[in-house]
Amino acid sequence: MSEKLKVGILGATGMVGQRFISILENHPWFEVTTLAASARSAGKTYEEAVGERWKMDTPMPESVKKMRVLNVQDIKEVVSGVDFVFSAVDMSKDEIRAIEEEYAKTETPVVSNNSAHRWTPDVPMVVPEINPGHFDVIEFQKKRLGTTRGFIAVKPNCSIQSYTPVLTAWKEYGPYEAIVTTYQAISGAGKTFRDWPEMVGNIIPYIGGEEEKSEKEPLKIWGHIENGVIVPAEEPKISCQCIRVPVLNGHTAAVFVKLREKASKEELIQAMTSFKGLPQELNLPSAPKQFIQYLEEDNRPQVALDVNYEGGMGVSIGRLREDTIYDYKFVGLSHNTLRGAAGGAVLCAETLKAMGFITKK
Repeated sequence: MSEKLKVGILGATGMVGQRFISILENHPWFEVTTLAASARSAGKTYEEAVGERWKMDTPMPESVKKMRVLNVQDIKEVVSGVDFVFSAVDMSKDEIRAIEEEYAKTETPVVSNNSAHRWTPDVPMVVPEINPGHFDVIEFQKKRLGTTRGFIAVKPNCSIQSYTPVLTAWKEYGPYEAIVTTYQAISGAGKTFRDWPEMVGNIIPYIGGEEEKSEKEPLKIWGHIENGVIVPAEEPKISCQCIRVPVLNGHTAAVFVKLREKASKEELIQAMTSFKGLPQELNLPSAPKQFIQYLEEDNRPQVALDVNYEGGMGVSIGRLREDTIYDYKFVGLSHNTLRGAAGGAVLCAETLKAMGFITKK
């Protein structure tokens, strides 16, 4: 494309905001031109506002160091120089819902990493390989908001990325019940070991709100549009436990699943590894060439070896085998801050642009 779309990042100083900045540093379609954060950061350069809190493995891009941080509440100023925004603000859910709608009503598309609007019935919650058709609900949302260009789209919870794609790939075999335990990295809480030393050598068997998200969000992804809203699917039923483990990046899931149709292990592996969606068909910049890989070794996938598969945008599966109570069981792994957070939102934005929902102002 001849000219990049101008992007703003809301909540730019937090961990997900930092990840957005890192991912977009050399993006072929998007250019970060505006950074916004809380009032305490407003007026400072980005380098001053972040200070010692830069949490990425790569250095802070030079292009943003001297950029003046705006107050995220100064909506008119923030949107004046952008074509759309990514949202990673750290507020209460009610505050997030309100401010994201305010941004959308300025005719600025909002692609959100936050959970606040995931259950707003006319807001699409999308894994682009699975349900890009849900973006069609945006036209109904615009009528509610009174906009012609502005809308909100969200990506789902980070932990479901390691098993929802597999159950989708097995759709023809009728998965109807699943037991899932996720082992979730500390970066999912916006932490590193430096600022969460209590996690070293420790496991915490509770992550607030995570189990409900893990059980319910896949059902919205598998749902359908009816009367201008997304109606969640009824199956497969999912029961989940979520555990925080001493890993920096990478959410692992142990999954047991029941299928209505008989399938061999070879058929299930073939269904996974051949599964692809619109991002692969369109060759979008952030799309993994192969969405799901299957690893034959008994000790894979491992965070240390596999979390960065396809630049952190692919899903790694292993240990698929028959179960004595359920039909099959497997282990999945996905990168929680790339595929699961900022990277997933960037892929959503690329899909929205390719489908004509995001354009230059």
